[in-house]
Amino acid sequence: MRIIDGAGQWAPPAQGTANDWVENLRVPDLSVGTYCIPAGGVDDQSPHTEDEIYVVTAGRARIVTPDGAAEVGPGAVIFVPAGEEHRFTDVTEDLALLVVFGPAYGSRGTA
Repeated sequence: MRIIDGAGQWAPPAQGTANDWVENLRVPDLSVGTYCIPAGGVDDQSPHTEDEIYVVTAGRARIVTPDGAAEVGPGAVIFVPAGEEHRFTDVTEDLALLVVFGPAYGSRGTA
C-alpha cells in the first residue's frame, strides 16, 4: 500500500510554462499524475498512446474530443481512449486533474 501525497492537488505552472504536469506514481501497468491548467490557460497536450482517465479535483473547463464536448467540474470522471484527440478549453477556474494512465504513461511509445 502507498498513500500518494499531493496527487490531484492544484499547483501553479512553473515560470515560463503553460501548465503543470507531475507524475505521482509509476508502475508497469499504470501511472498516476496531476495535470494543472490555470484559468484562461491553454491545454497544449497531444494524444497519448495509453488509455486515460481524468478526475477533476478542482476548477471548471470544457473537454473537447472528436465525439463531442462537455462542461466539467469537481467530481467529473472522463475516459479518453488511447490515440483520441482531446483538449481542455474555456478554463474558467484553475483546473486540477488527477490523471490515470493504463499502462504507464509513455510506455507504448509515441503517438
